[in-house]
Amino acid sequence: MSILITDDESVIREGVKRTIKRAFPAYEVHLAASAEEAVHVLESQQIDIVLTDILMPGIDGLEFMKMSRRKYPHVKWVVISAHSEFSYAQKAVRLGARDYLLKPIGKQRLEELIDQLAEEAREETASTKEGELLKTNLKYLREAVFQRLASGLALGNLDIAPLIERYPEFRLVMVRIEEAVKNVQLEHFIIENVLSELIDLHGQGFVVSFDRQSLLGLVQLKNNKTEEGLAQDLHKHLSHYLKVPFHITYSDDIKEFSRIPEEVRRLRQATAPVASDRPEGSGDKAIEVALQYLKAHYNEELSLERVASVVFLNPIYFSQLFKQKTGQGYKDYVISLRIEQAKELLQQSGLKLAEIAERIGYADVRHFTQVFRRKMNVTPTEYRQQIAAEL
Repeated sequence: MSILITDDESVIREGVKRTIKRAFPAYEVHLAASAEEAVHVLESQQIDIVLTDILMPGIDGLEFMKMSRRKYPHVKWVVISAHSEFSYAQKAVRLGARDYLLKPIGKQRLEELIDQLAEEAREETASTKEGELLKTNLKYLREAVFQRLASGLALGNLDIAPLIERYPEFRLVMVRIEEAVKNVQLEHFIIENVLSELIDLHGQGFVVSFDRQSLLGLVQLKNNKTEEGLAQDLHKHLSHYLKVPFHITYSDDIKEFSRIPEEVRRLRQATAPVASDRPEGSGDKAIEVALQYLKAHYNEELSLERVASVVFLNPIYFSQLFKQKTGQGYKDYVISLRIEQAKELLQQSGLKLAEIAERIGYADVRHFTQVFRRKMNVTPTEYRQQIAAEL
């Protein structure tokens, strides 16, 4: 039996692990401090039971469970929370959670629940598990075949006639994330699950991971569904879940699989148009993506050139467009964004000025103090004293 505990509090993670290992020493227990770490465990281990906290950095526990259930239908979920509100428990059960545990977790209740869920997992028939394994292997095979097809590579003796017959007419959807993202595993997980769910809602098809930056969906729309509806839903959901800039492009109707490599090349090129060729109104989108990127990376090195490259614009043109759309110069905007974050951190008395400076992107505390004073007319220490006096 393999169990995953996902909680950003190390005390909770380790405490739950100790309780489980003491009662069930033969069980494997894996730990994750975030949804990103949990995704890595789920994709590398055969997990039977997941215990997840609701409030975690990035994606919360309920969103993580909702997106994971499609890909891992056999997993049994338990939600852990410090909140006793009925709405949380109701939503957790609606999404498929087997139970809702309140912190601090009672050891006896936890042992009883794990024993019950483990027994249920053991009672699942071998045929069910074999069916899921076969389904997973077929997915990997289809992904490998479609990747070769989309890349224009030979398929050898593989027969794709059943695939062609099933999708006599379809469209391609490409979701591409920007290059600055170092670890894209969580982003891929989010895009794959969101796009797969929306494809099922709007028609039929599948999603494959095309390369490190891109995922490709093949969709055959239902008669009463439109590309505009799919596009609106996809952008809405990805904007909610993803914390990095992304681009979505669509093909026209395709009736011949031989056209797929050409269409994929066109979709990839469409994610990086030349600035002068941008249609009217695309500037708004570019600045929207840039602002989204800045909010996610405000504590990193944020040169104008770097952010301009994220939205595929010439730095000079980007600088002019940024001021035009936001009413604020790029450098002033970044400083204001960092100072707002610093003001929040200064209210946490346990943090030293050097720690705050580092968290908002300043390696030198002296420089941070100078910037803060120019912006707020007081030093960080004076601001903290003012806040303390008001409490």
